[in-house]
Amino acid sequence: MEVCVRSSLIRMALSAALGLGTAIALAPPSQAMYFGNYALHMPDRRDFHTWIWSAITPCKNPDFSKRRDCITVLTVPQPVAKAAYVSADAVLVDGRYTMTIDDPFGLRCGDIYYGPTIPTHDVYNWDANTLAGEMVSSFDAGCDGTPGGSFTYPFTLSRM
Repeated sequence: MEVCVRSSLIRMALSAALGLGTAIALAPPSQAMYFGNYALHMPDRRDFHTWIWSAITPCKNPDFSKRRDCITVLTVPQPVAKAAYVSADAVLVDGRYTMTIDDPFGLRCGDIYYGPTIPTHDVYNWDANTLAGEMVSSFDAGCDGTPGGSFTYPFTLSRM
């Protein structure tokens, strides 16, 4: 009977320790957004898509160990038409995330659904706590042959 009770206590202690270890491993870095899915709200950008950001894995070092200052984000367009799923790393520095995406369909010209698109280099920067930030979208040439430039769009993220 004593061995059975001791064995049960050992199993309970191991279960508690493993549970705590899992919680620590899945916890975000200090002052960071939590792992999960987020709706991207960017009302000023001329785009018919809504976007979901799936931020569910930490970035990996070259030796495949997990980084505590970075989250890998998968961008999911809704609908998929003239949009690309992209996986990018969002690096946390001083309480702000920065993520860069080269978007082959970034700038929409003419008809928003069927018109031509121009590739953009988009840099997202947002506060890890408020989930508010801005995206700077740069392009080599604009619509209808206009010179290149950049646009800045404010955005917010909300956890789904």
